[in-house]
Amino acid sequence: MDIQQLIELDKELLLAINGCHNLFWDGCMWVVTDTKTWIPVAAMLLYVIFKNNKPVPALLALVMLALCITLSDQFASGLCKPYFHRFRPAQDPALQELVHIVNGYRGGAYGFISSHAANTFTVATFVALLLRKPMTTFFLYTWACVPSYSRMYLGVHYPGDIVCGALAGTLFACLVYALYVRLLRCFADRPTYISDQYTHSGYEVADLLLLHAVLLLTYFYAMVMGMVKVAQLHL
Repeated sequence: MDIQQLIELDKELLLAINGCHNLFWDGCMWVVTDTKTWIPVAAMLLYVIFKNNKPVPALLALVMLALCITLSDQFASGLCKPYFHRFRPAQDPALQELVHIVNGYRGGAYGFISSHAANTFTVATFVALLLRKPMTTFFLYTWACVPSYSRMYLGVHYPGDIVCGALAGTLFACLVYALYVRLLRCFADRPTYISDQYTHSGYEVADLLLLHAVLLLTYFYAMVMGMVKVAQLHL
C-alpha cells in the first residue's frame, strides 16, 4: 500500500467516524474536546502526586510532566503542522463540504499531527509509568482516547493525525520518564512497596480510586451536557 492509498483510507475512515453523529454526541464531544473540562482530573492528579511524595520528588514529577506536555505540544504544533501543511478535514477544500462540524468549529488550517492526541497520550503514558497500577493505566489510556476520538468526530483531525500524535506523545513520555528515574536516584530514594494498599511506586491505591472516580464523574458530566444540548434544541 503506497502513501496515496493510505491517505485515501485515512479520509474514508474520517468520514465514517464523522458521519456517525447526532445531537447528543455533538454535545458530548464538544464538552470532552475542551481542555477545561478536565481541570478537576488534573487537580486530583496533582493531589495524588503531592500527597504520596515528599516535596522534592513531587516537584520533580510535576516538572517532568510539564516537560512531556511541552515537548509533545511543540513537536506537534511548532514542527509537524508547519512542516507537513496537511489541511484539517474541515479546512480541506476537497473535503470540507462533506464533513459534519459542531458549533461552526473548524480548527486551524493544518492538523498533522494532532496536538490533542500528543498531549493526552504523553500525560497518560507518563502518569501510568509513575503510578504503576494496571487499572489506573486502563483508565488513563481510556481518557486519552476520548478527547482524541472527539477530534475526529468533530471533523478537525484525520485518524492518521491522531495515531501519529499518540505515538509521538507516548515516545516523549517514555524518554522523559527515563530522565525522571535517573534524576530521582540523584535527589531522593524511592523505596519499593509490597503492601496491597500501595502500588510498587508507593502510591496509595485508595488515592488512585479517587482519581478513577473523578474521571468517571467527568464522563458523566459530558453525557449530561450532551442531553442538555438536545433538550435546548427541542424547546
